Amino acid sequence: MKTQLRSSRVVIIGTGAVGTTTAYTLLLRERVSELVLIDANKEKALGEALDMNHGLPFTGGVKLWAGDYSDCADADIIVIAAGASQRPGETRIDLLKRNSVIFDSIVKSIIKYNDHAIILVATNPVDILSYVTLKKSGFPSNRVIGSGTLLDSARFRYLIGQNKEINPRSIHAHIIGEHGDSELPLWSLANVAGIKLEFSEQDREQIFNSTKNAAYEIINAKGATSYAIALALDRIVTSILQDDGSVLNVSTLLNDYNGVSDVYLGVPSIIDGTGVRQVLDLELSDQELLQFQQSASKLKSEIEKLEL
Repeated sequence: MKTQLRSSRVVIIGTGAVGTTTAYTLLLRERVSELVLIDANKEKALGEALDMNHGLPFTGGVKLWAGDYSDCADADIIVIAAGASQRPGETRIDLLKRNSVIFDSIVKSIIKYNDHAIILVATNPVDILSYVTLKKSGFPSNRVIGSGTLLDSARFRYLIGQNKEINPRSIHAHIIGEHGDSELPLWSLANVAGIKLEFSEQDREQIFNSTKNAAYEIINAKGATSYAIALALDRIVTSILQDDGSVLNVSTLLNDYNGVSDVYLGVPSIIDGTGVRQVLDLELSDQELLQFQQSASKLKSEIEKLEL
């Protein structure tokens, strides 16, 4: 069933595991009218586009091609999934120096052709690179969004569902803060139908550690994460194109949010056709508030090392 409400173009920059799987997800679900793939390796982008186009007789009317930055001109959403990949044993922060240089070139190329799109950042470390994109693009903060802790929250809900034998779609639970090692679970707000969920300390530790370390486990096993992050990006793209006001844990610029300002972190936000319409205030416990502020301090210290 088609879900787009109007003619729309999404550009995906980077045809690695995340970019390609996201493109394929959007294609299968017929989210957009036009889908453009851009990569520094033009042959790779061409091959991916050709492979997907051969499946169009089995899907629908999405127009898909390998393009260049001039194709950003008519884009509604530009997804940045390009950059160096996380290696086994490497943290997301370890990627910062390499990917900040790559982003300088990418963002300059985007704004040469487009000043109206929403930029959705998926490359790690996603919170810092979203901030870098904001500063280098000059776009308003509502139109520069990071994938944030949307995937982390999905992993959290899945693991809670496994523990409680409840469908994860019925679990309401959040991971906030950095998409990375300083992220934090909001146990105080985890619930089903408004009923607070109770866990032993052992279960809490096991569920959160499995959530936080999921990417490392997947990367060690198969080299990269792709499927779940593609579904998370599809969810954000759809909320923007359908202007539906969904609440999603994306990374966005904070302004005096629980004492935190001038940094991107993952928090529940209302997403519509304007991008981030509103950041939702959460009532955190004292311990959660401290952890959240520590997560912010960690990222701000990394940002200060960059020349922005």
